Amino acid sequence: MNAVQIRSAERALSVGTWLIVAGAMLYSILTVTPLAAAHTPDKWKWTAPILPLVVDAAVVIVVRLDAVLARLGGHGGKWPVVLRWMTGCMTLALNVADSALHNDLVGVAVHAVAPLLLIVTAETGLAYRRAIAAAVTELETRQQAQREARERAIAEQRETAARLAREEREHAALLAREQREHEARLIREQAEREEAARREEREQAAAREQAEREARERAEREREQQQRERERREREAAERAEQERAARAERERREQAERQARAERERAALLAAGPAVEKLPEDRARSTVQAAFEVGLPVRSAAELCGWSVGWVSTRY
Repeated sequence: MNAVQIRSAERALSVGTWLIVAGAMLYSILTVTPLAAAHTPDKWKWTAPILPLVVDAAVVIVVRLDAVLARLGGHGGKWPVVLRWMTGCMTLALNVADSALHNDLVGVAVHAVAPLLLIVTAETGLAYRRAIAAAVTELETRQQAQREARERAIAEQRETAARLAREEREHAALLAREQREHEARLIREQAEREEAARREEREQAAAREQAEREARERAEREREQQQRERERREREAAERAEQERAARAERERREQAERQARAERERAALLAAGPAVEKLPEDRARSTVQAAFEVGLPVRSAAELCGWSVGWVSTRY
């Protein structure tokens, strides 16, 4: 039997027990209420259903708590037994009392069925629940033992796997160490070769650099010599250009002086001609106005010298 079957049996027992309890309670209320009402004052007859309800409530408490204690594997002592039998006997007595008072043996037998069935069901259910609890405990113990055995087997497998893995890791580590040493030796040899090649390259580079430096120094000396020669030529060219500029400036100065002297003579000649008796030709009049403007003569005087109107001379001014 597995856990599912045990739970199914326990559920069937619980459902059946509560169906019997509910039926017995309903039958007891319907049977005992008329008896209690017949032996109760008229104004208190409404309390007649209370008595069977109280007794049946005690039955419900007993059945429920017995189920809980049985499931937990406990025992409530003697008082739960006393309460269970006392409520059963009270229910039996109350149900058969009316038939017994009327000497109705068939009625006593009929009304005793439900209380007796309730009493026997309570005891039987308790025994079943204890047996089920014991079976559950045994099943759990067996399952726990199986789990522990599986866990031990798994632990042994894991330990074996761990040992194999450790040995494999150690072997792999040994191979890896040998591989690293071999690679390190190859790298070291390669580094030595590369260092020798670099040293040779440095020596060649130093030789090339020395040759280039000497070539640069020769080229620099040649450039300096050429620069000095170019500067000498430029200096001589600048001196010749300066001499030429000085000579040209002197010629220009002399020419300017000659032009100014000639212009002054021409201006003096124009101004010395005196007032014109008639209008001078326009080009000569313009020259006369120009000469008068340069010496600062007024417009009217310039107009008298050229023979043109004051307005025309003023416009020229």
